[in-house]
Amino acid sequence: MLESKMNWQLNNIENQTQLNVPVSPVIKRMLAKRGIYTDEQAQQFLYPNINDLHNPFLFEDMDKTVQRIQQAIDTGEQIVIYGDYDADGVTSTSVLVSTLQSLGAVVDYYIPSRFSEGYGPNEEAFRMLGESGCTLIITVDNGIAAPHEATVAKELGIDLIITDHHEPQDTMPDAFAIIHPNLSEQYPFDDLAGVGVAFKLAHALIGEVPTWLTSYVAIGTVADLVPLRGENRLLVKQGLSILSKECQPGIEALKQLGKLEGDLTAENIGFVIAPRLNAVGRLQDADLAVDLLLEEDAVLAEDMAKEIDQLNQERQQLVKAIAEEAFEQIENYYRDDSVIVVSGEGWNPGVLGIVASRIVNKYYRPTLVLGEDPESGIAKGSGRSIPAFDLFQEGMQIRDYFKQFGGHAQAAGMTVDLNQVSLLREAFNERAQEVMSPEDYIPTLPIEDDVDWAEIDLNFPKELELLAPFGMENEKPIFQVSNITLSQIKRIGANQNHIKMMGTKDQVSIEMIGFQLGEIAERLTPGVEIDVAGEIEVNEWNGHRKLQIKLKDVRCQEWQLFDYRGKVLPDTVKHQLMNDQETLFVYFNHEMKLDMDGAVYYEQLINESDREHKHIVCLDLPQNLQAFEDILKQGDIGSVYLCFHQEQSHFLSVIPTRDDFKQLYGLLKKHKQITAEQKAQLAQAKNWSIDKLDFMLDVFFDLDFVKITNGLIVFQESVSYKPLDQSTTYQRKLDAVKVDEILYYSTYRDLKEWIDSKIHSREMEGEVVHEF
Repeated sequence: MLESKMNWQLNNIENQTQLNVPVSPVIKRMLAKRGIYTDEQAQQFLYPNINDLHNPFLFEDMDKTVQRIQQAIDTGEQIVIYGDYDADGVTSTSVLVSTLQSLGAVVDYYIPSRFSEGYGPNEEAFRMLGESGCTLIITVDNGIAAPHEATVAKELGIDLIITDHHEPQDTMPDAFAIIHPNLSEQYPFDDLAGVGVAFKLAHALIGEVPTWLTSYVAIGTVADLVPLRGENRLLVKQGLSILSKECQPGIEALKQLGKLEGDLTAENIGFVIAPRLNAVGRLQDADLAVDLLLEEDAVLAEDMAKEIDQLNQERQQLVKAIAEEAFEQIENYYRDDSVIVVSGEGWNPGVLGIVASRIVNKYYRPTLVLGEDPESGIAKGSGRSIPAFDLFQEGMQIRDYFKQFGGHAQAAGMTVDLNQVSLLREAFNERAQEVMSPEDYIPTLPIEDDVDWAEIDLNFPKELELLAPFGMENEKPIFQVSNITLSQIKRIGANQNHIKMMGTKDQVSIEMIGFQLGEIAERLTPGVEIDVAGEIEVNEWNGHRKLQIKLKDVRCQEWQLFDYRGKVLPDTVKHQLMNDQETLFVYFNHEMKLDMDGAVYYEQLINESDREHKHIVCLDLPQNLQAFEDILKQGDIGSVYLCFHQEQSHFLSVIPTRDDFKQLYGLLKKHKQITAEQKAQLAQAKNWSIDKLDFMLDVFFDLDFVKITNGLIVFQESVSYKPLDQSTTYQRKLDAVKVDEILYYSTYRDLKEWIDSKIHSREMEGEVVHEF
């Protein structure tokens, strides 16, 4: 048995639709689950049109915003786009700067420093912009949480237009206009990224859909982890088509550095382009990222992209170092916390969101990571969460602990007084204990469909791309394939931390690969049936194309036999089992010397009726089969590990025949006694080994036929006949031979069938008891 690491959530539905679209039945079921039942709906979903975007003037304040910006353009006013330092912020800035430049505006941008100014508007920056002649500030990806700065702008005679998508807080800014999806009842889509909101303003200003700007929108939307559905899906899909061709010089330079060619995917943005843009604002002022996106000279763009790539490498090393310190803190102090809050002096606030994500991935707990600054007495950082814990809402419940706080349900930024960090940790843990259950801490794995492998062909992965781009709330579909008979499993990779498996279902071979799943190799045995969950893709190598499952999780619902008879239990397996509280290490011979803590002697175990275990590790051979069967009653068996060695083979030794015993009895009766010296002569005369003769004498001793004193063997005349099986020695020998035969010298298949019969026999006994 192998339990899945995650909670599989399969949501199959009966597809009653008769869609007339040229896709597989699996795709049709996927469309039905998305509420698509007609051919027209299917065509619109599979082949979306950029002109299907919502009217930007459905936003409240959009009319007055466009009029004010047009007035500024006409009169030559100084406009400043006030952005943010992450990928969503720099792409938002690029969208509006490009748009206003194309309309002839006098426009500049301002990105606050993450380190000296922090997120969002600040009074000092607004005053500086006012002194430089700015009369109109347009925020992108920020501003909704800045009521004080809005008041300052009004005092300075600056009109402030806020475009944002973050959660509105209790006090709204008194701005000239606010463009925000959640604050516009008429606008039908609430989940735009900051760059999506900026794009809607660009659309309104230009008067038509500016498709050339969707490359920026795709990058910012994917990077900000907003749901890829509705307008976001349409915008990213269009943006990817632009990105897949030759586009802005700065983006082209990033593509070359990332070795991106052909059709790009959301994953290419998430793992190649966005991290490089984010790296700039994490380590220094983010202006370089905006300048790259706006640069029109390919040679200059290439130089700037190389500089950004170097910053990204520095960022990677910084994240690694801080993460290692954070992991050590957690293991030493916070391993059992419901919400993890770690902090360290000198931790760069710019990378702490990434560190928090790594902690969440490892421990599956809401996490805050804070960088301490003893001089200022504050700590700045970022938080990441899990679906069951709304970080923004729960943070707002304890907002008095923060100097600054803002964000989303799954991500937030904050500033805290150093003397409040411990109290903040306690407060968050109290909130988690109130709103979360133990099941919330088990990662869920949404399963799109339990597919019949016969429904899948080489064209299927290409069909799946019609549902792309994949990301938040439109995750790349994970499919379950059940009852695969495992035929081969092996570790692969330089560090042997990946696995490759082969299996069959309905006589069709299935190839599977699992990254970072190497530990499973020692938890599965060929021949068992497994269920797998993973992505279905095409593996192309040396011109050959075949389907493969990229594994996310594996489970085996039948018990397994791991055969280490005559071998040494590998350290990797030993450590896995020792760290599993449901594992029982048992030994049968009391005199056995063990170098293992926690192993239990068989007789002690049998007397403890409350023990329940899933994994049984037998360290030596039992004296009889009954003892082994008793062990199988110690719980709902998931796996049995046989690690014993045979020092003396009873099965291969010859048991004396009844004729041998008859001859020895006659000789003893005739000679009355035998000395130690005569024993050797007798064995030689009868062609018996000394061990064989000693065994027969021990049997006769058990039956009182002889007495043995100081080596002298004396026949007892008056003892009545007794059968051989009344001898403990004889019975023990028979048991040992049977143990050898069944448990040591049998084939793997025969042994598994024998143990299986005992387990099923026990289950049937349990059913009978239950009936009565």
